[in-house]
Amino acid sequence: MTDIPRRTAARTAKLASLPLGVAGRAAAGWGKRLVGGDGDEISAQLMAKSAEQLFAVLGELKGGAMKFGQALSVFEAAIPDEYAAPFRESLVKLQSAAPPMPAADVHRMLSEQFGRGWRERFREFDETPAAAASIGQVHRAVWRDGRDVAVKVQYPGAEEALRSDLRQLSRMSRLMQPLVPGLEIKPLIAELRERMEEELDYRDEAAHQRTFAAAYEGDDKIKVPRVVASAPRAMVTEWVTGNRLSDVIRGGDQAERDRAAALLAEFHYSAPARVGLLHADPHPGNFQVLDDGRLMVIDYGAVARLPEGLPRPLSVMVRLALEDKPAELLALLRDHGFVRPDSPLGAAEAVAYLAPFAEPLHTDTFHFDRRWLQRQAERVGDLRSPDFRTGRELNLPPQYLLVHRVTMGTLGVLCQLDADVPLRGIVRYWQPWIFDAEDESAGRHL
Repeated sequence: MTDIPRRTAARTAKLASLPLGVAGRAAAGWGKRLVGGDGDEISAQLMAKSAEQLFAVLGELKGGAMKFGQALSVFEAAIPDEYAAPFRESLVKLQSAAPPMPAADVHRMLSEQFGRGWRERFREFDETPAAAASIGQVHRAVWRDGRDVAVKVQYPGAEEALRSDLRQLSRMSRLMQPLVPGLEIKPLIAELRERMEEELDYRDEAAHQRTFAAAYEGDDKIKVPRVVASAPRAMVTEWVTGNRLSDVIRGGDQAERDRAAALLAEFHYSAPARVGLLHADPHPGNFQVLDDGRLMVIDYGAVARLPEGLPRPLSVMVRLALEDKPAELLALLRDHGFVRPDSPLGAAEAVAYLAPFAEPLHTDTFHFDRRWLQRQAERVGDLRSPDFRTGRELNLPPQYLLVHRVTMGTLGVLCQLDADVPLRGIVRYWQPWIFDAEDESAGRHL
C-alpha cells in the first residue's frame, strides 16, 4: 500500500463487501442446516468469519472505515454475548493495528511537514512503525536532545478517505446493522462525520495535548505525554509506554482491572473541571497503564470544549433521578429542551427511563460488567419496552451530544474491564452539586 486506498469506487466496493459477505455466509449456513449440519456450530463459524472480514476490511482501508471500527470497539460491551464473542478480538485489533505505509511515503510526509532536513531533528528514527491508527501511524525515534519520542505521521490521502468512507458508511448503515446487533449504527456514523474535520490537522491535536499535559503535570494518577513539535500532518511527542488497556481488559487480574477502571473514571470526570476540555475518543487503544501505576492517555484529535466544566443541567438531571423526584426531573428536561415540545411524556415515565443510568452512583462502589450495559441497551432498544417509547419522546440537544457519547463510551470501557469502581466518590469530588442539597436550587435554575 502506497497510501490509503483513495478511489471512491474501490473503497465503496470493499465496504459493500461487509454486508454482502454476511448475507452470503448466512445463505450458505441455511444450506448446511437444510442438509443436517449442527446449527450452533454453523452459526459460530459464520460469526467468526464475519469478524475476520470486519477486521481485514476496516483495518486495510484505515481512514473513516477504521475510525468507525474503533468507535464500535468502545460499545462492544453492549452487544449481547452470543453475538459479541467472535467480534471482540477483531474489534480490539482495530484499536492499535493496521497495515503500515511504506518508508518512502513516511519520508515524503516528514519532508513536506518539517522540511527536507527533517532527519537533522532526530538522532535516530525507526523506519518500522510502532503503532498504526485510523489516519496516521507512529514511529519511535530519538530527538536531537536525546529524548525518546513518538513521531505521528498522517497517511497520504487521509482527508479524502475519511470523507469517502463516512459518506458511504452512512448510506449503507441499514445494511451494516446486522454486523453489530444491539447498536444503532447511523447516529454513530453521523457523530463521527461531524467531528472528523478537527482530527485532520495535527496542530489542533497538539494544542489540545499541550493543554492537557499542563493541567496534569506532576499528577499521581494521569500522565499526558508532552508535545515536542507539530505540523499540519505530523507531530512529535514524548515516548512513554506501558501496558495497553486492551491487554488489561483481556488478561488483567481483578485488582489490575479495578485500578485501571478507577483511573479511567477519574480522567473522564476530572478533565472538564481541570482542563475545560473532554477527551472525546475513549476507546481502549488510547490508554495504557504505566509501571508507576498512572494511566497514560494519548490521541487528543477529538475533544469537547467545556470551559465551564461538565454542563450543570446534566448533573442536576442525574441528581433528580438519584433522588427519585419525577416532577422536578420532567420540568428540568422540558426547560432545557430534552423533551420534544409537543410530547405528552409523564414524570413517572421520565424517571423510570433515566434512573437506571444513575444506578452506579447509589453505592460507594459499583460493579460494571457487560451484562449491566446489555440490560440498559435492551431496555431502551426493545420496541416492545415502555422505555423504548419513552426514548422516542426525548431529545438530546446538540450541545450535549458529544458529552453524552463520550460518557457512554467511557462506561462501555468500564464494563469491558468488568471492574468494581468507586464512582460515587469520584463524581462527588468533581461534581459535588449532585450530592450537595445547598446547590440544588441554583443548579436547576441555570
